[in-house]
Formats: sequence, structure tokens, C-alpha cells
Amino acid sequence: MTIKDDLADEGLNIDEDQWKNLKSSYDNRLIVIKDKFNVDFKESSISEGKVNVKPSYKGHGGNPAMESHAVRALLRLYQKMMTSSMPLPPTYRATRFSGFEDSFTGAGVNGHSTKNNKESAGEGATGDSKDDKCSICLSDFTNKRQLKCKHEFCEECLQNAVKHGGPICPICKNVFGVMKGNQPDGKMTWDKYQSSLPGFPGCGHISITYNIPSGKQTENHPKPGQYHSGAVRHAYLPDNKEGNEVLLLLKKAFDQKLIFTVGASRTTGMDDMVTWNDIHHKTSISGGPQCYGYPDENYLSRVKEELKAKGIQ
Repeated sequence: MTIKDDLADEGLNIDEDQWKNLKSSYDNRLIVIKDKFNVDFKESSISEGKVNVKPSYKGHGGNPAMESHAVRALLRLYQKMMTSSMPLPPTYRATRFSGFEDSFTGAGVNGHSTKNNKESAGEGATGDSKDDKCSICLSDFTNKRQLKCKHEFCEECLQNAVKHGGPICPICKNVFGVMKGNQPDGKMTWDKYQSSLPGFPGCGHISITYNIPSGKQTENHPKPGQYHSGAVRHAYLPDNKEGNEVLLLLKKAFDQKLIFTVGASRTTGMDDMVTWNDIHHKTSISGGPQCYGYPDENYLSRVKEELKAKGIQ
């Protein structure tokens, strides 16, 4: 299976002091992430005061799906730390995530001055009106905008966050708009069979077929006007109540063009290919997570979390 996830490939570039604070203050949460996705986090120094943190699957042969889940769980944990009331060390500086740009940087981002910032990220980082600070740039508001979830941001900061991450609140992850992807046109069909999947006895299974024909890339793709190769992909779900719920959610995501994208194949390295986006599928009936198959008791809950993050629920 081809998975495109630049964030997992490149890792997170984090201020060294913030990474140390995360490890000491949220050690139990880090252990949960490592155990849940069977990964370690490898850190390496990239410059003075900066470290790169990258997930590494501990099982044989690697598993890009688990690494993708792990790095995004780590990202959410980092965001929680940065928006909590827990004070950070006085050496707090701006942070950049690879592939995530400056949506969650600290001082001096998006053209805002930081001369009025507090040294602690706990001050003015919650989005509360009493703090009167934007929780993205940590400066006084410029053209304040409040979302339905009541979190507030500078209009320019929010526009940049939407540009890089979609219409999602940077704090609580509530989706405030309809997310649309750049998936090429195609069809999604499915059939149901009586045989059970490993780990889901007593029910049949659903076999999904995605058919994306070859064609020309649009302006939303890496090389507009260039040819892209098509793909036929199969995925499997248990034919139970939760499996059918996930099926309908996947159909909604497919209609919003979020399941596939066009880019370089992770397995072959070839460009201009239809590849999976970051909604993970079980493309094998058996073999467990390392073979993208069953049994995997947490798969349905994980994929629903991924879909919810895109406003599909």
C-alpha cells in the first residue's frame, strides 16, 4: 500500500527545551503513544537549540501507517502542552514543524511583533478573552476572529492555519468548514460477503473497491496539465454495526475527495501517481497491522478519529 505522509517522513522539528519539557511533563502520555502504535521516537540534533523527532516502528519491516498515527498523536500532545496553563522554561522560542509550516510557531510569526509576549506559553496561550492574546502568534489580537467553538485568533493567523491544515480550530480541532481534497474523479463501490475477518467473528465482511482512472492533473495537483496514472484499490471492513458506520463515513470522505491524492509513490518512488492520502485503510484481510490487515482491534476507532479530524462524522 502506498501512503503519503510528509509529516511522518520528515518528523517534527522542535525547540530542544520544549522537547525536554514535553518528555518530563507528559512522560505517561508519550508511553501510551509509543505502546499504542508500537513505535519509538528517534531524536537528532539539527541545529543549535533544535531537535528533529521522528517515529520509528519497532516491528519487523516497518509500518508507515503506525508511524503516521504516532507522529500526529505526538503533534496533538505538543499542541496541548503549548495551549495549556503549564509554564514552559524561560528559554521558550519559536517552533517550526516540518510540513506544518508556522501554524503553531511562537514568537515573530505571520508578521506579528512579539515584543509584548510573556515568557511563559501559559500566559496568553489559551485563547481566553481575558488574556486578550492570539494563541497562535501569542501576541495582541489583530482583527480578532472567534470560531463557533469560542476560540479566538488573529484573522491572518487563522487564514495561515487554514491554508496549511484546513478549516480546523488549531486548539480543539473542531472543523468549522467543509474540507475538500484534490482526489481525482473516480468511483467507490462495495460488496458484502459472509466470510469473517480475523478478530471479528460472527459477521461477514465488506469489500470496498476504489477505481481512479488515469487522467490529467488539475490546478490543485503538483503538476497541472501533466498525466497521472490511475489506480484500483481494495479495502476491507467488518460487516457489523461499526463497520457499516465507517463505510458511510468513508463514502462521505470519498465524495469530498479526501481519500486519495496525486504525488510520489512511497513504495516505488514514481511521480504523478494516485496515492492514498492520510485516511488509513485495511488493504489485506489478514496479516495484522504490519501487513495492513486484520486482526487489529483498534483500527475502526482510529480511522473514525482520522475522519473526524477532517470533519467527517
